[in-house]
Amino acid sequence: MLTSKVAKRYAQGLLDFTNESGQTAAVFSEMKDVVKIMSESKDLNKFFLTPYIDSKKKIEAANEIFKSFSTSSQNLIRLVIKHGRENQLKNIAQEFINKVEDINGVQRITLTTATQLSKENLDQILRSTNLVKAGSNFDLNLNVKPEILGGYILRVGDQQVDASVKTKLNQVKKDFQLN
Repeated sequence: MLTSKVAKRYAQGLLDFTNESGQTAAVFSEMKDVVKIMSESKDLNKFFLTPYIDSKKKIEAANEIFKSFSTSSQNLIRLVIKHGRENQLKNIAQEFINKVEDINGVQRITLTTATQLSKENLDQILRSTNLVKAGSNFDLNLNVKPEILGGYILRVGDQQVDASVKTKLNQVKKDFQLN
């Protein structure tokens, strides 16, 4: 997923600040909550994206929604809204989470399959590739997409292994067209 330059810059600024002030762990947890809240609330997203609502009203609403957060997180949210970047709030929070996980050596893995996998099959796929570092921490995101027909697509960081039946069938089709 592409992340905007705006989200990267705000996230890096927040990370620099929290590292200096020793608040990284607390803000990390709060940014996970921001992503969760923004993902689950369509009404909040519509409210933040409405251009004719004044930023002061948006800040008031954000202060109420995020009132249990640390001062650092609240200040970031207010700053983002004040600068008219509230549409990037979820991306900023996710990018901050990614940066902290990178520092802590957490691998982000996305596994797409045609059907749900058993724990044994999942472990076997992860062991079968050298992309996943043995003994490392990882954040696994499982997607089920029946349109790949079978097999799996494993993405670790910026590398991908496509062992899906759909891709193999497409390759056979191309080979026949060339000959």
